[in-house]
Amino acid sequence: MKKFRPQPGFVVQAYRFALDPNATQERALRSHCGAARAAYNWAVGWVTASWWQRRAEESYGIAEDELTPWRPWSLPSLRKAFNEAKHADPRFASWWEENSKEAYSTGLANASAAFDNYAKSKNGRRKGRTMGTPRFKSKRKARLSCRFTTGTIRVDGDGRHVTLPRLGTLRTHEPTAKLLTRVQAATARILSATVRHERGRWFASFQVEVKQDITRVTRPDAAVGIDLGVKTLAVLADSTGEIRAVANPTHHDQALKKLRRTSRTVSRRQGPDRRTGRKPSKRWEKANAARNRVHHRVANLRANALHKLTTAVAAEYGTVVVEDLNVAGMLRNRRLARRIADAGFGEIRRQLDYKTRQRHATRTIVASRWYPSSKTCSGCGAVKAKLPLHVRTYACDACGLVIDRDDNAALNLAALAAACTTGTGVAGDQDTAPAVSNPRGTDQKTRATRRSRKATAGRAGGATLPHPRQTETRDRTQAEALTLR
Repeated sequence: MKKFRPQPGFVVQAYRFALDPNATQERALRSHCGAARAAYNWAVGWVTASWWQRRAEESYGIAEDELTPWRPWSLPSLRKAFNEAKHADPRFASWWEENSKEAYSTGLANASAAFDNYAKSKNGRRKGRTMGTPRFKSKRKARLSCRFTTGTIRVDGDGRHVTLPRLGTLRTHEPTAKLLTRVQAATARILSATVRHERGRWFASFQVEVKQDITRVTRPDAAVGIDLGVKTLAVLADSTGEIRAVANPTHHDQALKKLRRTSRTVSRRQGPDRRTGRKPSKRWEKANAARNRVHHRVANLRANALHKLTTAVAAEYGTVVVEDLNVAGMLRNRRLARRIADAGFGEIRRQLDYKTRQRHATRTIVASRWYPSSKTCSGCGAVKAKLPLHVRTYACDACGLVIDRDDNAALNLAALAAACTTGTGVAGDQDTAPAVSNPRGTDQKTRATRRSRKATAGRAGGATLPHPRQTETRDRTQAEALTLR
């Protein structure tokens, strides 16, 4: 399917509003989201049925040209097959007319995208982790969501209601004046709308083609390096040498006491049991809702704090330098996983990316994951071979500089802005900087690996492959800037 591209001078932006549906509208919303899930499961079963049939026929020795043909999973093919099956299939025949066609189209589109991702991953044309075959969505665990692309989709003129197909007019919990003003001024066009149940309430997200309004930053010639951490959420060091620290709000840690108390209350109630079919008691549902409200409040506070931080940084500096952190790998550390997840490292980088690019037309530079920002001296450029995590003060053996570890890393990141002379600097832009030499082999791990005491042989037959770097290098002066990506 061809990807939508906005017209020149416009960008695609989302406007999300919380909804206050009544009881009837609540049932209609859940029915539409359930229809999307049912259509998705039907598509997964319809496509994979031919796979299993072909596998069975192959086991019988049937020739390749006589096997059951593959069923296509393109969106038009799925729509055509579903429209033929919904009238006779007992799973849909009695109730499919109650919902908008967009509900079923949502599930079919999601199934088509899932099969495309699986095929591309299997053929090596998709980055990231290997994608498995699409699986059925559980009614108990599936996230309630439905997307509308056709029909009546508008923001009402009173600024407190939105209208969606088959759902009618829904009251919003907050004013819609920000989007309504743009629509009335003909500087925005609504493309689609998505209703979603998240954090205990319903939201309506409008995908809008908006005229891009570039806001000039306060210091366009200044660059800032951001070093993220757990104890201090972010250390900001700009190109003039000014250093600022942003404290970590630790919203989850502050709510742990209340979470423990509400969790104990839930554990004392009669909850659901799928093995015996036992339904939860009313007191369990009430206690579980109270515990969920604590989680939702923590998530809302975290999102608010991160948006304020990234908005302030994007509005002040012309160049922002961040690190390409391996957040997924950092979360495997059981001692720091909870605090790293509470900090939201990945969300900070994501927000800085689109806020600098779309709102201010500035650039975000992503330093290489192997760039030794903490080990490099910000004064003379000497690189330490080792710097354990518990050492919080950087002491240079070459020039005698003594500085806080995080401040030193932020200064080194800010200095990297000078190396990025072309391109946008956004992650994935291959023209960000010219290729330069890598003086210390930072594409490889610098810690010498130790052989596990449990393992007796690294490979079958007792052969152990040597690690690419078994010896540590001595301190050296960094002669050139390291590669950015």
